[in-house]
Amino acid sequence: MDFSEAKSEVKQLLNKMKPSDVNRLISWIRHSDEFDELLSDNRTVILRNISDELRQRLPQDAMLPSETTAYCKMQQCSQPTLHVDSFLYDEDEVDSLCEKGTISRSYCLTCGSYRTAPLDFISHSFSISELQFLFENVLPDLCGRMVVDVGSRLGAVLYGGYVFSSASQLVGVELSEDFVKLQNDIVQKYQLTDRIKVLHTDVCLQNVLLQNTDVLIMNNVFEFFMEPSEQVRAWRFIMENFRKKGSLLVTVPSLQESLNTLQQEALQPGWVEELPVDYDVYLSRDADPDALRQIHLYRVM
Repeated sequence: MDFSEAKSEVKQLLNKMKPSDVNRLISWIRHSDEFDELLSDNRTVILRNISDELRQRLPQDAMLPSETTAYCKMQQCSQPTLHVDSFLYDEDEVDSLCEKGTISRSYCLTCGSYRTAPLDFISHSFSISELQFLFENVLPDLCGRMVVDVGSRLGAVLYGGYVFSSASQLVGVELSEDFVKLQNDIVQKYQLTDRIKVLHTDVCLQNVLLQNTDVLIMNNVFEFFMEPSEQVRAWRFIMENFRKKGSLLVTVPSLQESLNTLQQEALQPGWVEELPVDYDVYLSRDADPDALRQIHLYRVM
């Protein structure tokens, strides 16, 4: 049954219902956990199992002691900022941590007073619902294509691409040896080796890989991990080598926002064009519409 047929069936069902019950049904579809469970399938179960395992193996903030630049950048934010990895912690899990007092959603403006303000949460990973949105709604059919994730970190994009897409190759590029080992452990355990490969390398050494990439994914990849001069060097390298016409680029945040903060005219995104994304897609109750709107799609011209 395709979308048009399903829509017709739903209309017929609504016409058969008592008028007084129609709003109850619509409310159930919008808000009930039962409806989310109906939409869940084995693919999301696999990702949740991986997420559960990674939570046990990582500190709560999912950051390594070696990530000194990232820690410093977070301290320089305009207000207190906490890293909560979206692949590891959905909204319900964050609520649970807050109830336990493990983390807080707010900070005190004046020590000892009741004046508080909300903390900023940032994540360097996509959530499971964001991964599903990315591979099923943002990107086209990836059969026969190679996807490269720059700064693959925990491997969320690789695992999401494996279960939600038909991409023939999913390649993670990661500088941290610890994160590379973590990803390889998961890939081996869940038998994902036929399509996933993780490279322990700097993307600026991978000109041949970039030249053959069909889809390049960059999620908050440079801002918190490199000094501005290093970011400029990395962006220039990517622009010089990711040039295959028709290839797709996915960024969070937008390319314009990432480049404008560097104040480099030479880095204006003239080599790609932005493509429209339909953000009005129902995924699950815990999907964050604001986070989805941070996902931008571009095509190499």
